[in-house]
Amino acid sequence: MPAYANRVKNMKDTALYMRGLFGGMTNPDIISFGGGAPAPQALPADIIQSIACEVLASDNRGREALQYSSTFGLKDLRQAIVSELLAPAGVTADIDNVLIVTGGLETMNLLCQVYIDPGDVILIESPAFIHCIDIFNMFEARSIPCQCDDIGLVMEDVEAKIKQYRPKMIYTVPTFHNPTGKTLTAQRRKRLAELGSEYDVIILEDDPYRDIRYSGEALPTIKSFDKTGHTVMANSFSKMFSPGSRLGYAVAEKDLILLLMDAKIATNSHSSSLDQVLCAEFFKRGYYQEHHKKICDLYRQRRDIMLECIEKFFPQGTKYTRPDGGFYIWVKLPDGLDSEKLLVEAEKQNISYLAGKSWFVGEENVGSNTMRLNFANAKEENIRYGIETLGKLFAEKRK
Repeated sequence: MPAYANRVKNMKDTALYMRGLFGGMTNPDIISFGGGAPAPQALPADIIQSIACEVLASDNRGREALQYSSTFGLKDLRQAIVSELLAPAGVTADIDNVLIVTGGLETMNLLCQVYIDPGDVILIESPAFIHCIDIFNMFEARSIPCQCDDIGLVMEDVEAKIKQYRPKMIYTVPTFHNPTGKTLTAQRRKRLAELGSEYDVIILEDDPYRDIRYSGEALPTIKSFDKTGHTVMANSFSKMFSPGSRLGYAVAEKDLILLLMDAKIATNSHSSSLDQVLCAEFFKRGYYQEHHKKICDLYRQRRDIMLECIEKFFPQGTKYTRPDGGFYIWVKLPDGLDSEKLLVEAEKQNISYLAGKSWFVGEENVGSNTMRLNFANAKEENIRYGIETLGKLFAEKRK
């Protein structure tokens, strides 16, 4: 066989990790705190069934749903994004600033196609969303971690790394960060947008959890502080509508949107017409607001139960985040406990989570006692049982 491309070797470690990421989410015999799946109860199946029946019975919209579409995406879906999602977040845009993509991750892929050559530097958080690290590895970029504290990226370190490495891009999940659940302050968001402008660096603002807030005050997006077009927003409908629809959107200046569109044409022509029609009708018929409240109420309850159980059952000395939204709690176990080794024991009891070590890039002996727990996708009784069982396991192994 011919030699594989260099990118295959470059992404080997993250690719192996990603292969196992989705298994636990779909196994009914496992209480899974891993993966990033929303709750089954949060999927608007009855609403979408009703919309689909009406759409497919319509001569015009039914054929539109089954036909090729514009690479930009459907106009009414982009309009819903502008008016119902971007405007409330303080982002001034029109539909020509919006490109519909196939899942939130495609924005990262397209942006790398447009900007990243092998060896280019991308500054990332520490820890960082491993799925995007996998994408950056595929493009043979060099991911450099930046210092983070309890509220995310430390701007002084980011600026120092910009001067040292001259990156093409800075990648961040500023709201209910994946994996830690932390939220970057408004002051730091403003400064990050300014750094992008001052040093001619793309700020990639990945914000799929922004609208999944249960407590605290909503913060302005990084994009809302952008004066020069250096900030690009990536978002997804996976958490608020349906991960199976594989729909997301990118927000950027019009010239860049056209380049992303060119890359998308070369990749997959356009995102699913059927899923776009269903999503557009979901917004146009006024279902979003009530659905949004329903899922936030559900996730708030599950977050609170998990926090209560961690406090009660995990060994003394455990540290963990208390997110105001999103899906994840980041746990740091007492020194001496290895979350990867403990995961093997936990899975014997049909409980899974994501060990945190692989989410740290280029840092030796970091994160071996960390883990990410998803509270969104587990029933309340399973959260109580699963966290108590993990707590007992961790306490026993600490002896």
